[in-house]
Amino acid sequence: MAFRKRPFIGTQGGRDSKDNLSVSDEGDCARCGGDAGPSSLDGYFSCIRCNYEWKDPNFSTKKKQRNFETVEKDAQMVEKFRSELESGTGISRVLGIEQHLTEEQESSLGRLQDKWIDGMHGHYNAAEAERKPLIINFDEDDNIINTDVGKLTIVNNDFDGGEEVRVEYPGLGTEFYGYDSGDGRGWRRGRNGDETARNIATIINKESELVHAYSEGNTVIFELRDSSLDPKALVLFVDDPGDKDLVAEKDGVTLDAAAMSIESDYQAAVELMLSDGIITPSEDQLLWAMRQHLSISEERHMKIILTLFGDSVLKECTGCGKAVPLYTEHDAWYCSGCEMWV
Repeated sequence: MAFRKRPFIGTQGGRDSKDNLSVSDEGDCARCGGDAGPSSLDGYFSCIRCNYEWKDPNFSTKKKQRNFETVEKDAQMVEKFRSELESGTGISRVLGIEQHLTEEQESSLGRLQDKWIDGMHGHYNAAEAERKPLIINFDEDDNIINTDVGKLTIVNNDFDGGEEVRVEYPGLGTEFYGYDSGDGRGWRRGRNGDETARNIATIINKESELVHAYSEGNTVIFELRDSSLDPKALVLFVDDPGDKDLVAEKDGVTLDAAAMSIESDYQAAVELMLSDGIITPSEDQLLWAMRQHLSISEERHMKIILTLFGDSVLKECTGCGKAVPLYTEHDAWYCSGCEMWV
């Protein structure tokens, strides 16, 4: 049987492929004559019709310098800044403000130069897990002022219930933070003092309208949120009915009744707490506990106040919150608005 060979006609797709792959001098592509387009490879073109890629004859093979920002480079920049200050270049020149300065401005910048780097420090915001803005306070002589206003130390990490931390400011009220309280301001005991301090700082820093709080080890440190408030007027009070687990401290004075041993300790506490000229409810309670511990009479208490401050000390009324005057003839404070002795 003889077989006759049939001519190959092919499909429409095959014919289109043939046309697409045929060489044309109209475009850029050497394969199909299509136009050149961008390629995913550096130094190459890609055909927009058949995706064939070829080298760009004008491409430079010289490698571009890439600038990687690293921690090491940041440290080098900081060290360069520090070196420029220490080399005598001057802080004004480093900052680019050396021109048109008065003698007074030059003198002020000179005094600040030695304190610039040492004075800049931020604190960890335990509630927001970020750094607070740098807090730098200087007095009139350009001395850096410590912004800490008090601290709380975890002495033991064994809480038996009822422990409470108060932050108070005259006229602005009292903030209560209790152990395991369910009011949104309750703090928890951690596995150790450091964890408990961190938990207390987190809660206070999140809820307080008076202070920032951050922890260092087993200590919670406080700063005022509003720089216009008087640091002397801030009150830190710890109510610890069981064994001593928490201790508050302000200006180096421990605010703990159990720590009082002699009358001079009490006088130091009175002088510290009344330095702003007013007795708040928490201060009144703490001073009462100290007197009970040292067996100091009310008469002796009033004599200490009058000796240190005269009759100018005010007391915050527990009824209306106003500061009321002392009546020395009665050795007590009277609120005319509430018509009661406080």
